[in-house]
Amino acid sequence: MTVSDRRRAPGTLFGVPHAASAEGARAAVLGIPFDMGSHPSRIGGRGGPAHVRSSSLLVAETAEDLGINPVDHLGLVDLGDLEVTPGQVDDAFRRIAAEVGALLDSGVIPITIGGDGAVTLPQLREAHRRHPDLVVVHFDAHTDAYDLFEPFEFNNANSFVHAAREGIVDVARSFHVGIRDTELAGRPGVVGFAEALGYRVRSMRAVRERGVADVLAEISEAIGSRPVYLCWDMDVFDPSVAPGVVTPAWGGLSTAEGLELLRGVASLEVVVFDVNTVSPPHDIVGQTGSLAAHVILEFLAAVVERGVLDRQALLDR
Repeated sequence: MTVSDRRRAPGTLFGVPHAASAEGARAAVLGIPFDMGSHPSRIGGRGGPAHVRSSSLLVAETAEDLGINPVDHLGLVDLGDLEVTPGQVDDAFRRIAAEVGALLDSGVIPITIGGDGAVTLPQLREAHRRHPDLVVVHFDAHTDAYDLFEPFEFNNANSFVHAAREGIVDVARSFHVGIRDTELAGRPGVVGFAEALGYRVRSMRAVRERGVADVLAEISEAIGSRPVYLCWDMDVFDPSVAPGVVTPAWGGLSTAEGLELLRGVASLEVVVFDVNTVSPPHDIVGQTGSLAAHVILEFLAAVVERGVLDRQALLDR
């Protein structure tokens, strides 16, 4: 069974071509419809990829407003969804790793759409295999570095604990931004636990007190030219603008704040862009799906602008 045999073909993001491979593209979309199936009240992350795609067509019309159309100039293709079964961690992780690893080997930037936060760990492992000095910038209401391993050793709340303990990220230069959960299920010290692992945690309060520009300057100075795994959990936004997420938390980013942070971080050497936790059953008129699609579009525009690609070659296409 080949890598492409493990995918099924849904509608595509922004209406770009569906492809069996990413040959000739500089970025490729991959849906990962996986969740742990164990959330106490919201099961819906598995539907995220299809929902973001279906909400993306109007967003695509704004591409020209960004200057160079990043979708066209990156030759973006949509590889469809991985065939994974929610809750079946071992098989899902193996399939995710194989696909993302193949994309990285071909020089393509994977744009993955989850799924819940559990989809991050196998992608991190593959990114680290190609980039030993990998760092993480994680935007989320939650650190996903909780000391929770029962009843599942791997779950959507502990991906970054495993990443730290496996040594697959440089935790001292890695950030969790927008955090506003300091306690989970009566367990105090959530932020302290993440910091004890070595991560830099920047709460939502810190973002507001310091300002977006100052936070971005700190991230840029700490990371420099290192390869970045950019993880964007949609619940980093406030539920007033992104209600359809797995675990909403009030007091989050406005769209303006979020997109400003995204543009700043996307100017770094991002090697994987992981967008996750959209929950369609809880989305009002598709606004979270639409915002997630716009987040991806803004990221692609930043990839073009940051100089990773030959700008003149793009203009000559």
